[in-house]
Order: sequence, then C-alpha cells, then structure tokens
Amino acid sequence: MTSAPPQVSLSQRLDRLPFTRAHARILTGSGLGWALDAMDVGLISFIIAALGVQWHLTTGQAGLITSIGFVGMAVGATLGGLLADRFGRRQVFALTLLIYGIATGASALVGGLAALLVLRFLVGLGLGSELPVASTYVSEFAPARIRGRLIVLLEAFWAVGWTAAALIGFLVIPASPDGWRWAFAIGAIPAVYALIVRWGLPESPRWLASRGRDAEAERIVATMEESAGVRDTDLPVATAAAPDEPAAALTVRERLAALWSREFAGRTAALWTVWFCVNFSYYGAFIWIPTLLVAQGYPLAKSFGFTLLITLAQLPGYAVSAWLIEVWGRRITLSVFLVGSGVAAVLFGTASGPAAIIVTGMLLSFFNLGAWGALYAVSPETYPTSLRGTGSGWAAGVGRIASIIAPLLVPILLGWGGTTLLFIVFAAFFAIAAAATWGLVEQRGRALDDR
Repeated sequence: MTSAPPQVSLSQRLDRLPFTRAHARILTGSGLGWALDAMDVGLISFIIAALGVQWHLTTGQAGLITSIGFVGMAVGATLGGLLADRFGRRQVFALTLLIYGIATGASALVGGLAALLVLRFLVGLGLGSELPVASTYVSEFAPARIRGRLIVLLEAFWAVGWTAAALIGFLVIPASPDGWRWAFAIGAIPAVYALIVRWGLPESPRWLASRGRDAEAERIVATMEESAGVRDTDLPVATAAAPDEPAAALTVRERLAALWSREFAGRTAALWTVWFCVNFSYYGAFIWIPTLLVAQGYPLAKSFGFTLLITLAQLPGYAVSAWLIEVWGRRITLSVFLVGSGVAAVLFGTASGPAAIIVTGMLLSFFNLGAWGALYAVSPETYPTSLRGTGSGWAAGVGRIASIIAPLLVPILLGWGGTTLLFIVFAAFFAIAAAATWGLVEQRGRALDDR
C-alpha cells in the first residue's frame, strides 16, 4: 500500500516558481506606477523652488504646500491598505493612480495658493494609497528565495521617477515662467496608466485564495506555472492546503486590533518607528535640498543641476541593497544603510563648496534610498495575507505623519542652527531607525505567511 503523495499549497507553488516573464511583467507594471509616484513627489520640490520666486512665497507657505500633500499621503496610506485587504490589490492600485494623476494635471491650471493646497491633498491621497499596496502586491507573487530582492528592485523604480523629476526640473521648469505648469501637466500621465494597470495585470492569487476565490487563484497560478514549464512535477497541485484556506473576513476594527495583538505588537511598534524616522529625515532633506541650495546663493538652474547629480546616486544604492538583502538578510541590510544615511547626513550638513555638496549629497542619496528599498521589502513580510495590506498601509501612514511634520520644522531648525543643526537632527532620526530595525522579524528565504 503506497501513501498519498504530499499536496502542495498555492503559496508553495508560487514559491517554487523560477523568475518568469509573468514576474517581470508584474514587477515592471507595478514599478512604472511607482516611478510615476516618485516623479510627482520629486517634481514638487522643484516646483516649490520656482514658485517661491514667482509667487514670493514665505518658507512657511512653501512648507505648507509640501506638508498638505503628506497629510493626504497619511490618510491615503491607512485607507489604501484597508481597501486593498477588502477589495483586492490590483483594484486599489489602479484607483490610486487615477486619483493622483487627475489631481496633478489639474494643478497645472491653478492661479493661487489655496487651490494648489486642495489639489496637493488629493494628489497625496492617491500617492499614499499606492505605495504600500504596490509593494504588497509584488511580494505576493514573488518566490520566497528572491522576494526581498524583487521588492528592492520595485523600489528602485523610485529612483527612475525621481531622476525624471530632476530632468524635468532642470530642463522644463526654468525654461519659462509657466514651466512649473508644464511640469504638473506631465505629471498627469498616471491617470492614463491606471487603465493599463486595471486591465493588464492579474490580481494577487494569495489575496484571492484568502477570500475563498480559489478558482480564480488557480487560473492565475496555473498560467504562471505553464509559462515557466513547471506544471508537470512529481508533486500534485492543490489550492486548499492549510496556508491558503480562506480566512474569516475580518472587520476594519478587528484588523487594526490584530496589529497590536500579542503576536504582532512588538514588530508593529518597531516597524512604525522605522517608518516614522526614515520619513522624517528623507522628506525633510530631499524636498528642501533645491530650496536650500538656492538660499545658499546658487542660481535656480545650477541648484537643480546639483540635485540631478545627487539623485543619480539612488540607483547604485538600490542595486547594492537588492544584492545584500538576500545575502545578509533584511535587518542587517536595513540597519547598515540607515547608519550610512546618518553619517552622510552629518557630512552633507557640514559641506561647503560645490564638490563637497555633490559628493556628500550623493552619499546621502545612496544610503538613504538603499534603506528605503530594504524597508519596503520587510514591511509586507511582517504580517500574514489577511493583514498584509492593512499592516503595510498603517506603517506607511504613521511614517507620513513624520513627512508632514518635517517640512514644517525645517524653517524652524534652520533659524536655530542653520543647515548643520538641521542635518544633525536628520542623522539622529536615522540612528533611532537603525536601532528599531532589530525589533523586526527576519524573513529571508521564508514563505510569506511563515510567522
């Protein structure tokens, strides 16, 4: 009498796949949305520098334009994660692209500060929802052995978008008094791309299985297996194995309470701390860099050129992080890049002269964006499928609170101690984040729902 061969769950089937053309399409499709997000966030730093001259904005008004967008991002991140756990990853991803694309395009038509503030809030609403949903979406397709690397590569599209923003800032905004309007008009591209996302990408099979929609999940996974040539194996397939059984639908209150249950409270506290500190230092620094350079006496076009060079260092930062995250693991990679960010922040804050500013700015860009890649990799791995969108979204939402506060505090800190004090404060926040990293779980090579 022979024993029945072991069954393979849907999660195990996804994890045993090689990297396929389907994975590349999911990564690229999500990454383009991520790049468009980055382009919009990056553009506002250049637009504020131009509007500060054209509209005679005070530093407080300039900070308000930035912060109102982050208020929208905080609200969007918390809502987006909840909606993604309820209605699906792909649906919410497409909707967020549509919202912020339309609002960004409409910003090209504003005639005053009040209208711009309203639209920047709507832009933030879409942006904040999209980022945690996209990382959750890609992580649920990625095989365990390369999951961290794929999420860092997804985050690397941020550098592509920010570089595009720097190019637009360098070439388009200074070209005419209406250059900032043209920059906003270019930022409307995501509204069109949303349609491609909605119809061109599959829904997450892990999410479908968690909602009891096994037939749909089976079709998606079977298609990926067939394209990879691994359908015929000595292990039979099954979508109803224990890890993939549909969970009871949780209410919003139950999902939020679960984040602070005995099982998840420690990792939630650590994750929220890292998100808060990294957002504070990143947005406090990078949103203000063009304006700080102008304030130091550099012409607008020259300061934008410096920022473009600094931005290019993001790409190697992501590349090194993507390699190390599967060699060293999540926690040590994240903490090393955060420590590097802190050291680079001190060096940048004390730099003088164009060469020193560019070199130290590139170091800050390299380490900080490498840290972002690792953070986005570890966040979806912190929770099971039923809580993944909610957990990632609320961590991002807490981080956005810091991104609201930081741009408003920059003028105050500059008044107290200049650029040096400002970047020492940023370095301190990076140090706190590096310490909090060690409260996270290490999921290198483990199945996504391993707890």
